[in-house]
Amino acid sequence: MTDPTTTPRSPEEAIAELLAGNDRYVAGRTVSTNPPEARAGLAAGQAPFAAFIRCADSRVAPELVFDQPLGAIFVTAIAGNVVTTEVVASLEYAVEVLGTRLVVVMGHSGCGAVEAAIRYRDQPEALPGSLPELIAQVTVTGGPADGEELPGLVATSVVANANEGVDQLLRRSPVIAEAVAEERARVVAGVFDLGTGRFELTRP
Repeated sequence: MTDPTTTPRSPEEAIAELLAGNDRYVAGRTVSTNPPEARAGLAAGQAPFAAFIRCADSRVAPELVFDQPLGAIFVTAIAGNVVTTEVVASLEYAVEVLGTRLVVVMGHSGCGAVEAAIRYRDQPEALPGSLPELIAQVTVTGGPADGEELPGLVATSVVANANEGVDQLLRRSPVIAEAVAEERARVVAGVFDLGTGRFELTRP
């Protein structure tokens, strides 16, 4: 768990802290708390050491998965963890203004947005509302597919989609790309397994 004296000061330390927190979460030994006395400091400002773009899925909560208190990580959420202009701007704020050292593109197992992108790639108009526009932004390794081959295709596409998020961020954000080039920050990707609770880096 981070505190003012142990906050990670480099991208490498940030990754190590997140993975250690995930180990605690998986083992059921979480230590993060948000006591009342911490509120004054939180109200005064924030200095998150890591930032996330994660799926809006209700089962994916980086604060819990990585055993971190309020103020330690900066989180953006959108179905399919796709990179939109608003997400890019939010992460630029985290890196350039708040001094965040690490950006994580966080996919997860069984992602519904990824599955929809596979199932409806050739007929997006069959989806309601604005969903066609959403799935058009999701990277998949093939499709459409159903039956026995679908779970495997979803799994490989979840990884591909998260990894593509790294490239998208670096292409679309000169601010983040410069921070990475100057080694002030790092952008990585990984996948959270809903069944085991384990987070694995797919693009360190």
